[in-house]
Amino acid sequence: MREIVVVQVGNCGNVIGSKFWELISDEHGIEPDGVWRGNTRLQLERIEVYYAEGRKKRYFPRCACLDIDQAITSAVQSGPYGRLIDSNNIVTKGDGTGNNWARGYYTDGLELVQPSLDLIRRHCESTDCLQGFQLSQSLGGGTGSGFGSLILQKLSEEYPDRIINTYSVIPSIMVSTVVVEPYNCVLGLNVLMETASEAICMDNEAMNDICTKTLKISFPTIRDVNHLICSVMTGVTACFRCLRLQENIDCINMCAEINE
Repeated sequence: MREIVVVQVGNCGNVIGSKFWELISDEHGIEPDGVWRGNTRLQLERIEVYYAEGRKKRYFPRCACLDIDQAITSAVQSGPYGRLIDSNNIVTKGDGTGNNWARGYYTDGLELVQPSLDLIRRHCESTDCLQGFQLSQSLGGGTGSGFGSLILQKLSEEYPDRIINTYSVIPSIMVSTVVVEPYNCVLGLNVLMETASEAICMDNEAMNDICTKTLKISFPTIRDVNHLICSVMTGVTACFRCLRLQENIDCINMCAEINE
């Protein structure tokens, strides 16, 4: 089946992760209630890559939503497809890291890492042939960068023969006033280079430039930038979600071809 487990870390990681599920659910004909109401059976040919089939032919995202801020629960489940995300797939505790990488990696993150890994392990054990992991994060925040680094290291230790693919948002001083973001980014990039099989990094400033100069959006919002980021994610993953595009491609083959 070649399944992928999606791991969403931090506020940004969960927001773009939720938008990702919204976009690919629409592409595959999955309604907000989890029922397929598409127009062709081709939409279901590789549905198991990202979705787990439940009772009554309902499909649910194979994801783990992780954050050191309890507010993310309502943020994840309040979206158009929020009903698909079961509360058992959300691990959260506390009130954030205050944009501190060390709190996400050494202190608050340590309290959350074991239940997070247990959730990810349950998803892995329910698969037939696990390809690997897809992790979304921001390298500017304390949770996305710090706790995300901790999760990446643990995944690379427990699943050394599986692909770890990340979608990492790079901060920019042009669109942020958080002075410690460059430090969080440098510390997070160091772990990212050691653990990720493939890292797709998206610069916040570049995303804003594309919105204004290419898409002609005069005053792009976070929602516009997130939609652009998720469009990249859906485009990259299309080749192993849609059988008719590439019959023998998966994230393992794609990673190998990129590294050649």
